[in-house]
Amino acid sequence: MNKYIIKLLLLLIPFIGFTQEKPNVIVVLADDFGVGDISHYRKIHSDNIIVETPTLDKLAKEGKIFTDAHSPAALCAPTRYAIMTGNHCYRSYAPSGVWGCYQPSPIEKNQLTLGKLMKQAGYKTSFFGKWGFGMDFAKKGEPNTTYRSSRKEFEIDVDITKVIDRGPVQNGFDYSYMFPAGIQAEPYAVYENGIMTPLKEDSKIVLITQKYVDHLGFKLDKKEGLGDSNWNPFNAGTLLINKAVDFIERSSETKQPFFMYYCSQAVHKPHTPSKKLNGTKIAGTTPSSHLDMVKELDVQVQMMIETLKRKGVYNNTLIIFTSDNGGLQIKETIASKHQSSDIFRGGKNSCFEGGTRVPFITWWPGKIKANTVSNEPIIGIDIMATLADLTNQNIEENQAMDSSNLLPILLDEKNIQPHPFLLTQSGTGKRAMITENGWKLIIQIDKKDKTFKKRTPFALFNLNDNISEDEKENLINNPKYKDKIDKLFKKYNTTRNSKIKTGIL
Repeated sequence: MNKYIIKLLLLLIPFIGFTQEKPNVIVVLADDFGVGDISHYRKIHSDNIIVETPTLDKLAKEGKIFTDAHSPAALCAPTRYAIMTGNHCYRSYAPSGVWGCYQPSPIEKNQLTLGKLMKQAGYKTSFFGKWGFGMDFAKKGEPNTTYRSSRKEFEIDVDITKVIDRGPVQNGFDYSYMFPAGIQAEPYAVYENGIMTPLKEDSKIVLITQKYVDHLGFKLDKKEGLGDSNWNPFNAGTLLINKAVDFIERSSETKQPFFMYYCSQAVHKPHTPSKKLNGTKIAGTTPSSHLDMVKELDVQVQMMIETLKRKGVYNNTLIIFTSDNGGLQIKETIASKHQSSDIFRGGKNSCFEGGTRVPFITWWPGKIKANTVSNEPIIGIDIMATLADLTNQNIEENQAMDSSNLLPILLDEKNIQPHPFLLTQSGTGKRAMITENGWKLIIQIDKKDKTFKKRTPFALFNLNDNISEDEKENLINNPKYKDKIDKLFKKYNTTRNSKIKTGIL
């Protein structure tokens, strides 16, 4: 071959990429991002758009969106366990969530995770951002003793220099750049492959108190605790997306497909937007710092897309975008007329539709038909079975018990019903929901009952003609619907108590 042609091919390789049999996969899990936070979704019901999300809108227009998608729970921690394992929240030892990084992980050591699934399919796997549930750190001065949280202020007897077990590395991720509890809770530090990475050369471990960060201009969302002396959540988004971009760049130069699970810091409190990202001004450009974070997340995804194009793998990448729960109800945001929950009642933590209704966008150029919509009820748990089918893997009978395969819907092969009914749950109100054919029964679980077995029907809504769950149309005390209530209540109890498999592979 002519030496000049060889040189030309070598120059073109970074732009055309390598041929892969399997597509790269990026799963983006937003934090506290409601269906109304994406302008494409909001435009379905309203022309009053306060903040545009051009990148996410473009993905939606070029791919397929789901209009009846739900997070497993209305709070982040139980949802993150469920999506990672393909199991309903109630299958873990802590159905309501694990709310501290010093607590035992709900993921069992022999349990399938998204990382393990994709790694065994030959992917280079990576995790970015908020882990969001327990893992193992050592007790300070005792490297062979696992520290367990007292859940009190000033937990200083823990060695936060490294994760000793149950983190991303141990759950199938070849590379990780992680905030153990996001930007909102201790430890206030960043970890690369399980090792605390100093934010600056002079970084040291200190007690991060409200007084310590007052000069930065934000309020700690959770309790004070140990962290990096240079902790500054205003820089978190830039750190995170730059590491993700670097991973895409490096991974695109090999024949091995990559899998990225990107758990953004946006848009959870404290709302600490970047001043500028990818040449775009962020902080102070919308009616609230909350909405600044919405804008920042859109720019983060834009940076991913630009990198895919630059590295020549744009057309061979599947992106799934969703959220860990419904949108936030923030005073300044509401005053601006922006509606994070769109037309739905409630928001994060709520048992109503706004608590679990989330955006779900799927994008794969040339494979997923552009500008298509599915109204099938789905749940974030379904990502596991979908990726298993994508990578030609069978899931063992006792793994990913509740995940249903969406790939036939994505590719328009056939219109399947992924779930005959949906099971979701609220947050601190300790309510469970079962929805079948548009009929939604809300169940109150006794807050004092640690067995979760004391349950009482709380509300019944027909979402087919009352999508806003108007309380005047709560049918729970209408004798006409007693059989409907009994049937749904029995189905919920039977499913949960027996722990039978609900997913369709």
